[in-house]
Amino acid sequence: MLIRTQAFARAGLIGNPSDGYFGKTISLTVRNFSARVTLYESPRLTVRPDRSDRAEFASFAELTDEVRVHGYYGGVRLIKATIKRFNDYCREIGRVLDRNCTIEYETDIPVRVGLAGSSAIITATMRGLMQFFGVEIPQPLLPGLVLSVELDELKIGAGLQDRVIQVYEGVVFMDFDRERMARDGHGLYEPIPPRMLPPLYVAYHNNLAEGTEVTHNDLRSRYQRGEAAVLEAIKRWAELTQEARDLLVSGRGTEIGPLMDANFDLRAQLIQISAGNRNLVDIGRRLGAAVNFAGSGGAVVGCTDGDPERLRRLAAAYGEMGARLIIPQIEADSAGESEVRA
Repeated sequence: MLIRTQAFARAGLIGNPSDGYFGKTISLTVRNFSARVTLYESPRLTVRPDRSDRAEFASFAELTDEVRVHGYYGGVRLIKATIKRFNDYCREIGRVLDRNCTIEYETDIPVRVGLAGSSAIITATMRGLMQFFGVEIPQPLLPGLVLSVELDELKIGAGLQDRVIQVYEGVVFMDFDRERMARDGHGLYEPIPPRMLPPLYVAYHNNLAEGTEVTHNDLRSRYQRGEAAVLEAIKRWAELTQEARDLLVSGRGTEIGPLMDANFDLRAQLIQISAGNRNLVDIGRRLGAAVNFAGSGGAVVGCTDGDPERLRRLAAAYGEMGARLIIPQIEADSAGESEVRA
């Protein structure tokens, strides 16, 4: 029997990167892209590599290009770490894993551009292992287990936001209050109907890839040192997120644009933004959109008035710099074109 699971890309709307520091965020599913995992019983435990894990190249230039886009690691290490963490969890609950499987994966999520491609592979793998072995992990606790794969097993700095939205899907307001996290082992995860959102787009550029560890590892060390500017920023990001949540649930989603802009501007005061990533933001703002980073860099989420002509101008402007603009498909029954043509 084949078991097939998947997890989707995501875009952080507001609050990022406070999720790793007991802050608040709102994130949304981007079903335009996904990581897909297949499991089936086999004599030996086997992880089959994807094309991003290849070890043979036609030339030094081809290897260099591969590393520039994908980094030095593909998805196999993510799956191996997920298997290890899942096995640890099963031991803790007294469950013995007494049979083997082969795991295959594929993904079309743009790599290292802040759309949560790594956590999607881990989430899809964890879902597959749960189904294969008949292990139920409570939904509120599953994001934390997924996060531990990168944070504890691979020592990659990250926060809960990506894992929460990939487990819950749709649009989710997340409150990672310290006391609640300590008491319950998870935050407050509140779904928001996607219809409450204003018109949004996502724009990304593959050559602006930047791993989440670039942002989180530096920010975490500054947070741990108690740097006043960082502590104040985390507090402010949480406030902006709460304001955005309140506007959305009250039917005033078209008013969240200035809050998104403020989120990015505060980030830019604390963290160095590359010229290319800054251009992703500036293009949108010049053409009347509010823009925030969708993740760690390489992709942005923009809020517009939904005017088709404005979207075409935005798509053309992003295209000129080599970026692509899409309309995020949040729900399974999303209809219409996902890419705007200039």
